[in-house]
Amino acid sequence: MTMRILIAGIIGGLVMFMWGAVSHMMLPIGEMGMNVPAEQASAIAALGPTTQGAGVYMYPSPPKEDWQDEAKMKAFAESAKGQPYAFVIYQPGGNPVNESMTPALIKQFGSDTLAAIIAAWVLALGAFGFGKRVLIAGTLGLFAWLAISVPYWNWYQFPMDFTIGNLLEQVIGWLLSGSAMAWWLGRGERR
Repeated sequence: MTMRILIAGIIGGLVMFMWGAVSHMMLPIGEMGMNVPAEQASAIAALGPTTQGAGVYMYPSPPKEDWQDEAKMKAFAESAKGQPYAFVIYQPGGNPVNESMTPALIKQFGSDTLAAIIAAWVLALGAFGFGKRVLIAGTLGLFAWLAISVPYWNWYQFPMDFTIGNLLEQVIGWLLSGSAMAWWLGRGERR
């Protein structure tokens, strides 16, 4: 049974990886909510002096030492009302994906496959038929979206279309991947 789960996970990971390629390269799903900024060079140059190196930054943001001071946090909240907001991932050394996508693609395939192995294990826990297994896999995609993308939309103001794009990518991807894993796991089972 363990080898069947491993093979199902590899198949599911491959399907999920291929779906990711389709959703990002052939469909608009992978780029929903993404925009190309104007004045990029001046914006990047202005960011550097405001950071402490690589990391995630929110603009505006109160100093960490003020986080436990209710009065300072209230004053910050008041001063930030109506001001622009930015959530920035800053990498002063550049984006390595611009040089070669190969390492990122390998990591993505590994991540998809590990997630699919976990999903295959869940799908193999019970004597489920094909349809239930596919539904469970799709529900795992919905779970991932609710656990990660919705909090980013809620707390960090990720755009709604970006969040919906993530929903489509996860649920459709795991339904497709789940179909392949359900087919493999159902092979040879007593009916």
